[in-house]
Amino acid sequence: MTGNSVALDTNQAVAILNDDPTSLHFYSAFSELAIPTPVLGELIYGALNSNKVAENLAAVDRLASRCRLLEIRKTTCTYYAQVRLALKQAGRPIPSNDVWIGAICVEHQIRLATADQHFTFIKALDLVTPP
Repeated sequence: MTGNSVALDTNQAVAILNDDPTSLHFYSAFSELAIPTPVLGELIYGALNSNKVAENLAAVDRLASRCRLLEIRKTTCTYYAQVRLALKQAGRPIPSNDVWIGAICVEHQIRLATADQHFTFIKALDLVTPP
């Protein structure tokens, strides 16, 4: 795994964007925060779909500038396919964006911080459970 780094699932990025004191304290202990590209897409969508578009887009930009962006590459597609197939074979499908998020984290060997329990179905994924 990547040192004291952690990737943020959308729910954790939103907690930081909302200045949740518990989350801010928890994530201050990590040397690096990362955002998988599907999470960034979900955050931008949420900002565009809000009543405060400019303010929320600016907040997303500020968070993204503090994080390493984990991009989808050709090799990510292989990880995605393997994860999705394993989930199908186990009878444990999860939302498609979450398959991408999990595959990116497996590829980059970085832990994922999330409140979503369905990520536990991805065997190769190392999870961090936030408070």
